[in-house]
Amino acid sequence: MSTHNVTIPSDLGEARRVQTEIEDALQTCGYTDTEIFPIKLALEEALVNAIKHGNQMDPEKSVALKYQITPERFDITITDQGQGFNPKEVPDPTLPENIEKGSGRGVFIINELMTVVEYLPPGNVLVMSKLRGDAE
Repeated sequence: MSTHNVTIPSDLGEARRVQTEIEDALQTCGYTDTEIFPIKLALEEALVNAIKHGNQMDPEKSVALKYQITPERFDITITDQGQGFNPKEVPDPTLPENIEKGSGRGVFIINELMTVVEYLPPGNVLVMSKLRGDAE
Protein backbone atom coordinates (compact mmCIF):
# COMPACT_ATOMS: atom_id res chain seq x y z
CA MET A 1 0.00 0.00 0.00
CA SER A 2 1.55 3.27 -1.09
CA THR A 3 0.46 6.86 -1.27
CA HIS A 4 0.81 8.64 -4.60
CA ASN A 5 1.40 12.37 -4.86
CA VAL A 6 0.79 14.03 -8.22
CA THR A 7 0.70 17.71 -9.15
CA ILE A 8 -0.79 18.77 -12.47
CA PRO A 9 -1.14 22.16 -14.13
CA SER A 10 -4.61 23.66 -14.63
CA ASP A 11 -5.04 21.72 -17.85
CA LEU A 12 -7.97 19.41 -18.64
CA GLY A 13 -5.70 17.19 -20.76
CA GLU A 14 -3.45 16.63 -17.74
CA ALA A 15 -6.54 15.88 -15.66
CA ARG A 16 -7.53 13.16 -18.15
CA ARG A 17 -4.00 11.73 -18.04
CA VAL A 18 -4.02 11.42 -14.24
CA GLN A 19 -7.56 9.97 -14.31
CA THR A 20 -6.31 7.22 -16.64
CA GLU A 21 -3.34 6.62 -14.33
CA ILE A 22 -5.66 6.20 -11.32
CA GLU A 23 -8.06 4.01 -13.32
CA ASP A 24 -5.15 1.73 -14.31
CA ALA A 25 -4.01 1.54 -10.67
CA LEU A 26 -7.55 0.57 -9.58
CA GLN A 27 -7.63 -2.21 -12.18
CA THR A 28 -4.20 -3.42 -11.06
CA CYS A 29 -5.57 -3.60 -7.50
CA GLY A 30 -8.42 -5.82 -8.72
CA TYR A 31 -11.27 -3.32 -8.93
CA THR A 32 -13.94 -4.20 -11.50
CA ASP A 33 -15.25 -1.81 -14.16
CA THR A 34 -18.47 -1.51 -12.13
CA GLU A 35 -16.46 -0.47 -9.05
CA ILE A 36 -14.23 1.90 -11.03
CA PHE A 37 -17.04 3.75 -12.87
CA PRO A 38 -18.36 5.86 -9.92
CA ILE A 39 -14.80 6.70 -8.84
CA LYS A 40 -13.91 7.72 -12.40
CA LEU A 41 -17.00 9.95 -12.69
CA ALA A 42 -16.52 11.61 -9.28
CA LEU A 43 -12.81 12.11 -9.98
CA GLU A 44 -13.55 13.74 -13.33
CA GLU A 45 -16.08 16.12 -11.75
CA ALA A 46 -13.68 16.99 -8.92
CA LEU A 47 -10.75 17.70 -11.25
CA VAL A 48 -12.85 19.80 -13.64
CA ASN A 49 -14.18 21.78 -10.65
CA ALA A 50 -10.66 22.31 -9.28
CA ILE A 51 -9.29 23.48 -12.65
CA LYS A 52 -12.26 25.54 -13.90
CA HIS A 53 -13.83 26.92 -10.72
CA GLY A 54 -10.95 26.72 -8.24
CA ASN A 55 -8.01 27.76 -10.39
CA GLN A 56 -10.08 29.66 -12.99
CA MET A 57 -8.14 27.82 -15.76
CA ASP A 58 -5.03 29.81 -14.73
CA PRO A 59 -2.03 28.00 -16.30
CA GLU A 60 0.19 29.38 -13.51
CA LYS A 61 -1.82 27.48 -10.89
CA SER A 62 -1.78 23.75 -10.23
CA VAL A 63 -3.87 20.99 -8.67
CA ALA A 64 -2.31 18.59 -6.16
CA LEU A 65 -3.60 15.05 -5.77
CA LYS A 66 -2.72 12.63 -3.02
CA TYR A 67 -4.28 9.20 -3.34
CA GLN A 68 -4.12 5.72 -1.94
CA ILE A 69 -5.65 2.50 -3.24
CA THR A 70 -6.08 -0.61 -1.11
CA PRO A 71 -8.14 -3.73 -1.80
CA GLU A 72 -10.76 -2.25 0.58
CA ARG A 73 -10.94 1.41 -0.42
CA PHE A 74 -9.87 4.33 -2.59
CA ASP A 75 -8.95 7.62 -0.88
CA ILE A 76 -8.01 10.87 -2.57
CA THR A 77 -7.36 14.47 -1.56
CA ILE A 78 -7.54 17.11 -4.30
CA THR A 79 -6.23 20.61 -3.56
CA ASP A 80 -6.52 23.56 -5.93
CA GLN A 81 -5.01 27.03 -5.54
CA GLY A 82 -8.33 28.86 -5.65
CA GLN A 83 -9.99 30.87 -2.90
CA GLY A 84 -12.31 28.00 -2.00
CA PHE A 85 -16.07 27.93 -1.64
CA ASN A 86 -18.79 26.85 0.77
CA PRO A 87 -20.35 23.63 -0.58
CA LYS A 88 -23.50 24.33 1.47
CA GLU A 89 -24.10 27.40 -0.75
CA VAL A 90 -24.14 25.35 -3.97
CA PRO A 91 -27.74 25.13 -5.23
CA ASP A 92 -29.31 21.65 -5.16
CA PRO A 93 -29.60 20.75 -8.87
CA THR A 94 -32.53 18.39 -8.17
CA LEU A 95 -34.85 21.18 -7.00
CA PRO A 96 -37.29 22.38 -9.68
CA GLU A 97 -36.00 25.97 -9.54
CA ASN A 98 -32.44 24.75 -10.22
CA ILE A 99 -33.04 22.12 -12.92
CA GLU A 100 -32.15 24.59 -15.71
CA LYS A 101 -29.06 25.95 -13.92
CA GLY A 102 -25.65 24.75 -15.03
CA SER A 103 -24.02 24.84 -11.60
CA GLY A 104 -24.09 22.45 -8.67
CA ARG A 105 -24.24 19.22 -10.63
CA GLY A 106 -20.59 18.26 -10.08
CA VAL A 107 -20.80 18.61 -6.29
CA PHE A 108 -24.11 16.69 -6.31
CA ILE A 109 -22.64 13.85 -8.42
CA ILE A 110 -19.55 13.58 -6.18
CA ASN A 111 -21.74 13.40 -3.04
CA GLU A 112 -23.97 10.75 -4.61
CA LEU A 113 -21.16 8.49 -5.87
CA MET A 114 -18.54 8.55 -3.12
CA THR A 115 -18.80 7.01 0.36
CA VAL A 116 -17.14 9.94 2.15
CA VAL A 117 -16.94 13.53 0.84
CA GLU A 118 -15.49 16.40 2.84
CA TYR A 119 -14.47 19.92 1.80
CA LEU A 120 -11.84 21.39 4.09
CA PRO A 121 -11.83 25.14 4.84
CA PRO A 122 -11.58 27.43 2.97
CA GLY A 123 -13.13 25.02 0.45
CA ASN A 124 -10.24 24.42 -1.93
CA VAL A 125 -9.45 20.95 -0.54
CA LEU A 126 -11.68 17.98 -1.34
CA VAL A 127 -11.22 14.71 0.52
CA MET A 128 -13.20 11.78 -0.84
CA SER A 129 -13.25 8.03 -0.36
CA LYS A 130 -15.00 5.07 -1.90
CA LEU A 131 -15.31 1.95 0.19
CA ARG A 132 -15.25 -1.21 -1.88
CA GLY A 133 -18.64 -2.88 -1.82
CA ASP A 134 -20.44 0.39 -1.04
CA ALA A 135 -23.74 0.24 -2.95
CA GLU A 136 -23.55 2.00 -6.30
